[in-house]
Amino acid sequence: MAISLFDMLKVGIGPSSSHTVGPMKAAQRFAASLQSDGLLPQVARVQCQLYGSLGATGRGHGSGPAVLLGLEGYQPEVVDPARVPLRAQAICEQSRLWLLERQEIEFDESRDICFLGHELLPYHANGLCFSAWDPSGELVSQRTYYSVGGGFVVDEAAAGADRIVEDDTPLPYPFHTARELLNICEERDLSIAQVMMANEQVWRSEAEVRAGILDIWQVMQECVQNGIRNEGILPGGLNVKRRAPTLYHDLKNRNRMDMITPSMGALDWVNLYALAVNEENAAGGRMVTAPTNGAAGIIPAVLHYYVNFCPNSDQEGVINFLLTASAIGILFKENASISGAEVGCQGEVGSACAMAAAGLAEAAGGTPRQVENAAEIGMEHNLGLTCDPVGGLVQVPCIERNAMASLKAINAATLAVRGNGEHFVSLDRVIATMNVTGRDMLDKYKETSRGGLAVNVIEC
Repeated sequence: MAISLFDMLKVGIGPSSSHTVGPMKAAQRFAASLQSDGLLPQVARVQCQLYGSLGATGRGHGSGPAVLLGLEGYQPEVVDPARVPLRAQAICEQSRLWLLERQEIEFDESRDICFLGHELLPYHANGLCFSAWDPSGELVSQRTYYSVGGGFVVDEAAAGADRIVEDDTPLPYPFHTARELLNICEERDLSIAQVMMANEQVWRSEAEVRAGILDIWQVMQECVQNGIRNEGILPGGLNVKRRAPTLYHDLKNRNRMDMITPSMGALDWVNLYALAVNEENAAGGRMVTAPTNGAAGIIPAVLHYYVNFCPNSDQEGVINFLLTASAIGILFKENASISGAEVGCQGEVGSACAMAAAGLAEAAGGTPRQVENAAEIGMEHNLGLTCDPVGGLVQVPCIERNAMASLKAINAATLAVRGNGEHFVSLDRVIATMNVTGRDMLDKYKETSRGGLAVNVIEC
């Protein structure tokens, strides 16, 4: 299996990569299959059934509107975030939907979007089943997809095989474990970023890879700025007030000092960056899955910290940061999970913390062993983290959790770079531990809003 940086870090919309981005992609894929099979003109009705975590928290995560726009052909990387709720509302009010903007069909929200939170499909907690009927009521097509975290979507056949991605492109430096990655670095005298860059060039030229990475960084910066600029109350009914604008106004006149490790002033700014991204995500804005939406504030926050507070930071460091972070993300994706519905928030925030720690260690000049150590520290201290969103919304505790993990990532990188790369627990072992811990975790702590803070906080 070959996974690219641009698979791990992709532009999308909030509030969830698995519950918003994934369902939109799955719906668009189903509609496209109707067209490619020559069935589109026959279709009079389409129904989507959302199972497991998608059924339990899909309403709060915007899964319904995402499915509707996906059926009309919209894609998360290019759709205007402001259009999603407006178009979904129009579809529901008019009871009409345009498949791929070509075939008009009737649509009944109560009948055709089914949230089945207490039912599970075989391969993953985030399952979707699409069915299409002709005017006589005869079933003409039915397909099942799984949104397996980070915006990755696989169909039922691929889910039964490996649930990762369907790309067997040969890579110059294939690796599936951190040990293999370190061996490549040591044998070839390469950094982790250089290994990733060589692998990326099987799909794109080096110039295209670099430009694409800088485009991702630009979206991250714009997301922070949007989060700082946009004020008000987050949607969903919890009446959570955006804090980033106020925090920014409090901080903008303070002097910033160059530093290697953060002062309290730098920590304030890191908190701001993370809050801004995750508040923008919770409002359905445009952002980068890094590796998921629920954990999307951590890598941008730590990367902003590198650019704004670390001496000698430069564009090359930004590129190396994201190359390295993606390499670590691939290890989690292949050997465990980045899905909160599958392994809890340790798979989202924990993975993002490890990725950010590794990226910062690389950008700061760390050796491959120090980078691997930074990632291990970042994950080790997120083990067992549950996914218990209050009201099924990516707000409480998700927004603050990103700020806390951003600071953990900076400290993990600092500890690793101050050492020589030798450590007791390997990254491979901590990934395996996270995977087992997630499988052992009760389902109520895996993005169902049936455990933890989700049932112990009184909603006002």
